[in-house]
Amino acid sequence: MTDPKRLTDVTALQLHRARATALFLQEAAADELQDRLSMVNRSFTSPAVVTPFPTIWKMRLPAALTCSDEEELALTPGAHDLVVHAMGLHWANDPVGQLIQCRRALKPDGMLIAATLGGQTLQELRSCLAQAEIALSGGLSPRVLPMGEIRDLGALLQRAGLALPVADSLTLTVEYRDAFHLMRDLRAMGETNALTARPKTAANRRLFEETSRLYAEHFATSTGRIPATFEMVFLTGWAPDDSQQKPLRPGSAQQRLADALDVSETPLPD
Repeated sequence: MTDPKRLTDVTALQLHRARATALFLQEAAADELQDRLSMVNRSFTSPAVVTPFPTIWKMRLPAALTCSDEEELALTPGAHDLVVHAMGLHWANDPVGQLIQCRRALKPDGMLIAATLGGQTLQELRSCLAQAEIALSGGLSPRVLPMGEIRDLGALLQRAGLALPVADSLTLTVEYRDAFHLMRDLRAMGETNALTARPKTAANRRLFEETSRLYAEHFATSTGRIPATFEMVFLTGWAPDDSQQKPLRPGSAQQRLADALDVSETPLPD
């Protein structure tokens, strides 16, 4: 039985992923993650990847343990010097819990890097769907997954107990012939609506026809195609270790900032 208090209907999500055939977004995130790892001056000998699509990672990190992004991750505490959480965090009912489990799986000074979809993702579709549904029915239904803003997602790293947290984003814009082709592609990605509170009956086709019309009216490019935004947010943190750099205590500076900048110091008025 579905728990109405949970954001994601896990059973529906698994069914959507099982029929996924177009994984270009997962591939793009994996390529970006691999590039970022190549710039880290460290050799990882015991990596693990949390991913709903493990075949994508077989060529990139062939020695890595892979596990699905279930609520209890199949990771051994303290066993890995690298954990990659790949494009599943946006569907997690407990994203902090996912990151805490990843942190526990790390050796001291081990690295976590996660990729997830951010709040700008599908902003055009979200806007047009809402406008069309209000016009046709006078209300709104949960039809597109709410995704975290980069600032909020970055804060999850600290809540999970990770050191040296960094969050940044990469925006991809993909063009489609119309909104119907976009929604068909989302289905092929396994990224269609799996919200617990989603409408359980099929929507009237008029809703999608009006959405497509509004999409073309407000967002069409000069070529007549429509853009779809995908914001990928990358979160990086480290398992705490005594060898890591730490901020100095307040008042412990050995030189005034004004002297370092070679400027005159102007006292603030009381």
